Amino acid sequence: MKPLETISNLAGKYFAIWVIGVAIIAYVMPAPFLGLGRYITILLGVVMFGMGLTLKPVDFKLVLRKPVPVIIGVAAQFIIMPLFALLLAIVFQLPAELAAGLVLLGSVPGGTSSNVMVYLAKGNLALSVAMTSLSTMLAPIVTPLILLALAGQWLPVDPIAMFLSIVQVIIVPITLGVLIRKFFPVTVDKSATAIPLISVLAIIVIVSAVVSANVESITTSGVLIFSAVMVHNLFGLTLGYLTAFMMKLDESQRRAISIEVGMQNSGLGVALATAHFGPLAALPNVIAAVWHNISGPILATIWSKKPIKLEEHHPVAPTKPELRRTGNESTRRVRYAGRK
Repeated sequence: MKPLETISNLAGKYFAIWVIGVAIIAYVMPAPFLGLGRYITILLGVVMFGMGLTLKPVDFKLVLRKPVPVIIGVAAQFIIMPLFALLLAIVFQLPAELAAGLVLLGSVPGGTSSNVMVYLAKGNLALSVAMTSLSTMLAPIVTPLILLALAGQWLPVDPIAMFLSIVQVIIVPITLGVLIRKFFPVTVDKSATAIPLISVLAIIVIVSAVVSANVESITTSGVLIFSAVMVHNLFGLTLGYLTAFMMKLDESQRRAISIEVGMQNSGLGVALATAHFGPLAALPNVIAAVWHNISGPILATIWSKKPIKLEEHHPVAPTKPELRRTGNESTRRVRYAGRK
C-alpha cells in the first residue's frame, strides 16, 4: 500500500497543479474530452461517497453541543456568498448563463477541501468539519430556494428538480459512505489511502469535460469570469473572518469560518449547472475549482506561520478524548486533500 499512499498524497498535495494542467490541455486540445460531460454527475457522486467514508458521528456532535459558531458560519455562507455573487453578476454585466452560474457557485455548500485548509491554517478543525457537514445536509433545500430567488431573473429554476439532483449526487452517496464506514470500519481504514487519488481523478475529469465544452466561451469571457470568481472568493474569505470577529469568536474559529465561507463545493456547482442551466453556467464553478485551490493554500500557509495562543483556544474546543479523535480525522482529511 505504500506506493499507492505516496501517489495518493502527491495527488492531494499538488491538486491545484493537476487541475490547472488538465484545464490547459483540454482548452488547447478539446476533442478527446468532449464526451466526458455525461459522467459529471456520477463522478461527483464518487467524490461525495469518499467524503461519507471519512465522516463519523463525532463530526456532527459540535452542532448539538455548541451550535452558535456553526450556525453563524453556515448562515454567513448561505447569505453572504449568494448575495455578493448576485452583485458581482450585475456589476460585471455577465451574460445570463454565466451570471446564473456565479450565483450558483455562491449558493452551494462549503467545499470539503476547506477542512484541509483549516487544519493547515491552525484553525478550529472541529468547527470546520461541522460547518461542512451541516451546510451539505441543508443544501438540498437551501440551494434551490436561493437560486429560485436570485438567479430566476436570468434562467428558469426548477427547485424540485434541483432538490432531487442534490439528493442524488450528495445525500445518497454520503449516506452510503457513512453506513459502509459504520459497518465495515476496518476495511474502510485500510482503503483510506486510495480516496484522495480517486477524488482527484474524478475532479480532473469533471474539469476537463467542462473546459473542453466551453473553449469558445473561455476565449471570449475567460478574463471577465475569472476576475468575478477571484473577487467573490477573496470577499468571502474576508467577510467570513469579519463576521466571526464581530461575533467575538476566538481566532481559531475566525480562521475556520473565513475558509469555510470563502471556499465552496465547486464540483457540486459544476454538476448542477451542467444539468439545469447548460455547460456555460458551469464555467464559474470550474474556475473556482482551480482558484480556490490556489487562494486556500496561500492563506493557510500565511496563518500557519502565526500560531494561536493557547488562551485564545476554543470556547468551542472538544474535550480531550474528542480532541484525540478529531486529530485522527485531521490526518485522514489531510490525506483527502484532493476532493472538493
